[in-house]
Amino acid sequence: MIIITGTISLDPAKRDEAIKLGCEHSTRSRAEDGCISHNCYIDAEDANRMHFFEEWRDMDAVKAHFAVPESGAFVGEISELASGPPAISIFEAKPIDGAPF
Repeated sequence: MIIITGTISLDPAKRDEAIKLGCEHSTRSRAEDGCISHNCYIDAEDANRMHFFEEWRDMDAVKAHFAVPESGAFVGEISELASGPPAISIFEAKPIDGAPF
């Protein structure tokens, strides 16, 4: 499984527009083949910081996601509503059997 995390600091004057855009992007992305989950969240400690958390079946699904024209458009649109550039990290993960809880 591939996990993608992202954060972006929002321009306070454009916050509501950015939240709407982020939710639309997550909804659209969840319909893509290989998407396990895709959500955006507002930081409880900073109301102008948005976080993204995504889970994808494999790297091919991630590559297909980033190739969708709407994904590229989203990056440009959300960047215009931000006070700084987004930060994105991509991880390969596997479940741990026998977790201690």
